[in-house]
Amino acid sequence: MPQTTKRPTITGLYAITDPSLLNGDRLLTACEQALRGGARILQYRDKTASPKERLTRGKALRALCLHYDALFIINDDITLAAETGADGVHLGQSDGGIQEARQQLGSQAIIGITCHGSTALADQAAKQGADYVAFGRFFPSHTKPHALPAALQVLQHPLSIPKVAIGGVSHDNAPHLVRAGASALAVIHALFASNDIETSARHFATLFPED
Repeated sequence: MPQTTKRPTITGLYAITDPSLLNGDRLLTACEQALRGGARILQYRDKTASPKERLTRGKALRALCLHYDALFIINDDITLAAETGADGVHLGQSDGGIQEARQQLGSQAIIGITCHGSTALADQAAKQGADYVAFGRFFPSHTKPHALPAALQVLQHPLSIPKVAIGGVSHDNAPHLVRAGASALAVIHALFASNDIETSARHFATLFPED
């Protein structure tokens, strides 16, 4: 697939890795299947690997995303995002500020912020220059079962930046999230625990027709 220098929009299937599902060589294989199926954003999330392993894997995933013309985002680690040449970083509420990320990654970096179920946090993130916010969890989550629930109505909150829905996203509930106002769907378990990752990805991707 041809590469492009155009900065893609935050929309569509947003695949997030999970080391408990993607051990060893399975990481690259599974992520390529997700990208072939239509994932437009891939976030590398791994809090268990060593710094050296994370750098090696991050660089490999970055190359994979370039091949499939998809965005590559690093979870939490601004330094790793810079070292891998990622398109940006996703930050939690306690993972460092937007200004710090901008200083290290530059003005073109994509910076996402977790806002849980709070429209106030989302408004603040947008004001500070975030490129998108993530709301959730909306449904019971395998990855974060104790995360506080978010109301579907937060996706209807008017914002000037895209809204990503996360938390228990499945093929059954995904259409409801899109109709409620989600610009993108962040998916972990329903994608990477699937017996057919590419088909699962394609199912989510069809909810976002190409322009």
